[in-house]
Amino acid sequence: MNKPTLTGFMLLLGILVTYAQPKSKDISNTASIISKDVTITGKVLDKETKDPLEYATVSFFNKQKNKIVAGGITDINGVFSIPIPKGVYDISIEYISFKTLTFPNKKIESNINLGVFFLEIDLESLDEIEIIAERTTVELKLDKKIYNLGKDLTVKGGTVSDVLDNVPSVSVDVEGNVALRGNDNVRILINGKPSGLVGLNSTDALQQLPAEAIERVEVITSPSARYDAEGTAGILNIILRRSKLQGLNGAITTNAGYPNSAGVSGNINYRTGDFNFFNTTGYSYRESPGNALTETHYFNEYFDGDLMVNVDDPDTFINEKRKFDRQRKGLTTNIGLEWYINDTASLTTSVVYRNSDNTSDTSNTITELDSNGNLLSESIRLEPELEDDKTIQYSVNFDKQFNGNSEHKLTFDFQYETSEEDENAIVTQDGDDAEDVRTFEVQNEILLQTDYVLPIGKNSQFEGGYRGTFNELNTDYTLKFNENDVFVLDTDASNNLIYREYVNAAYSQFGSKIKDKFSFLLGLRMEATRITINQITSSDFDRKNYIEFFPTINLAYEISEDQSITLGYNRRISRPRSRYINPFPSRSSATNLFQGNPDINPSFSNTLDLGYLNSLEKLTLNSSLYYSRSTDVFTFITETTGDFAIINGSEFPVIRRTPINLATNDRFGFEFTLTYKPNKKWSLNGNFNLFDSKTRGNYNDVTYDANNLSWFARINNKYTLPGDIDWQTRLFYMGPSEDAQNIRKEMFATDLAFSKDLFNSKASLAFSINDVFNSKKRVIESFTDSFNSDAEFQRRMRSFNISYTHRFNQKKTRENQRRGGNDNGDFDFEG
Repeated sequence: MNKPTLTGFMLLLGILVTYAQPKSKDISNTASIISKDVTITGKVLDKETKDPLEYATVSFFNKQKNKIVAGGITDINGVFSIPIPKGVYDISIEYISFKTLTFPNKKIESNINLGVFFLEIDLESLDEIEIIAERTTVELKLDKKIYNLGKDLTVKGGTVSDVLDNVPSVSVDVEGNVALRGNDNVRILINGKPSGLVGLNSTDALQQLPAEAIERVEVITSPSARYDAEGTAGILNIILRRSKLQGLNGAITTNAGYPNSAGVSGNINYRTGDFNFFNTTGYSYRESPGNALTETHYFNEYFDGDLMVNVDDPDTFINEKRKFDRQRKGLTTNIGLEWYINDTASLTTSVVYRNSDNTSDTSNTITELDSNGNLLSESIRLEPELEDDKTIQYSVNFDKQFNGNSEHKLTFDFQYETSEEDENAIVTQDGDDAEDVRTFEVQNEILLQTDYVLPIGKNSQFEGGYRGTFNELNTDYTLKFNENDVFVLDTDASNNLIYREYVNAAYSQFGSKIKDKFSFLLGLRMEATRITINQITSSDFDRKNYIEFFPTINLAYEISEDQSITLGYNRRISRPRSRYINPFPSRSSATNLFQGNPDINPSFSNTLDLGYLNSLEKLTLNSSLYYSRSTDVFTFITETTGDFAIINGSEFPVIRRTPINLATNDRFGFEFTLTYKPNKKWSLNGNFNLFDSKTRGNYNDVTYDANNLSWFARINNKYTLPGDIDWQTRLFYMGPSEDAQNIRKEMFATDLAFSKDLFNSKASLAFSINDVFNSKKRVIESFTDSFNSDAEFQRRMRSFNISYTHRFNQKKTRENQRRGGNDNGDFDFEG
């Protein structure tokens, strides 16, 4: 397939717009045969303040055509001037949080000034908007929890990673890896599909996408059959903002901080007649200094299986101290056009473009000590790295509703994505250019999906569909060594790996609600997977083909209007990520490296989830008991490679960290979320998750059995100070954990933020401190037969951020005005 270009896609948008123009022109031409266009003028003011209302929407509805024929918005003085054909119209004047004025059957035959219109504030609507704006609301569905994001001050000017780190059940570690209930095998979707906004490196991408682009996050711990079966922990579905309001509306946010960071992001929508144009764009610059320290003790004698190995030399003590100076510059934009073909069908086309230029200067100081701690030698390894990431994603969505029923519909999605990641570094050892390392990855992915939803009777629903994902990842790894000031290609280490993964899936599910108390949703999904792995330097061509079935059961019972119980079962699969299969080792350290395993197999899990929800007047309790059993679990082990690195004339063993498949993992857990809102000024939210993990497995005659009991807790406290200044504090604690080789110490972090609304809530100013006590660090102790090590890692230091948001034709939050009900044809169960 030839690679599409941005120009090509914009041409597609142009075709759609061009298609629309003759349509409008036809109306004008037809009207001109009968009568010429006339111009309608007027002015819109706030009834109470008499101030002009900019961006108020004026529309003209023709009953015979059953559509809006023309429309426009007011200017800064509240004035509008709109040309329309002569005829009879229902005229409506709208402005968010104000009562709509409607004038039915208005006959227009000539140019006319309609005069001044005074709009009155809709107090009921305004109250609803303010309530939503003050807090994050939760909706309970049969197969997921939906968190509609409110005024979360700690993420103002932040990123998607910051938002996810504030969602109950979700945690983000110091490296930016996302976990659900302590399990990092989680599937991240954008608007229900894999997205170019995530790209090849989801960690970096999520740290560049602006937080203001998010409308809500769906936490899906018991996914129904309509979702792909990927991700043994569950699914996080990030829904981006998109308004359906008539006219022009949007918001822009600027931010700056320390360590040096700056950014600007905005969203804009313009809807007129049958078309809705939308765009979200953000640019960010961020410096992220970090550090790491590893202290390793190599034994002079150790057990290799049952055999004692004796080494004549004394024990070796190595300390590695790393410093990271990273700069992240990224542009992300999502631009699209939605066309309402008629009252029951719509077509949406969009393009996502992400471009980031990153630099990273890593210094690695290696010191050798004797048993008394005296310095024997020191070596400095530098790795200045340049990384260029580009992603383009094109998508088309068609939505068709039948018989005027928004729940009876057919949808079709096509998505093409191409991503490139180019990393290049020249590594120096003690001032000499030692290695030239380049990793160039290209990923092409096609998604085809169709879903059909059929209501049966009043309370039942059938759904079926197909999804095909066709992914190719090409990784070209080049390593050159310096010989006599000339870089020579290392043909043994340099390699090219081509990984192809094709998944065809079909599903069906049926749901019903019985006597308004009991609800169920039963589904079955089939996924046929074909994987091929080809390494250019190897004659092996690995093929893996398998067909798996994934049943899902979701049950719910309403005890009362305020209490409900849910029970879910699902079977899931986890296919290895690109990082897990990439066999090319990292080079920033001469003695510690990470290396993927291209022969790693998928992991499977079966999960049970029992939930309880109780909503009291001021207190809401949402809790779950869950159990998961996984097989062929991905586990990272640390081992010696048998190779040695020569530093200052001395040999040091090389340690490798790599993923393998272990036998089984059993995870038991309990979590609850408490929300308490005693009054309008104060809200308190707490989330607690306790889990016990048992791993059983052997690899290369080594037993990796491990028992791990751990927990994490999060508390969010928000209070309105005098002067209407909002103050928010977030506390997060991650308990200690361990596996067969590692003990992870506990971690505590605190975030603090203040915010003030300005200009009658048209703008907001926020100030935040991330990691107030600079304590968000990963501390690990590792134990093997041949060495022990202590490591400490801090990806991002304490940071300060100030942001300013200005909205036009928007309030603090916007309604979800998606035409035709919920987004995904979900079978609703409101708790």
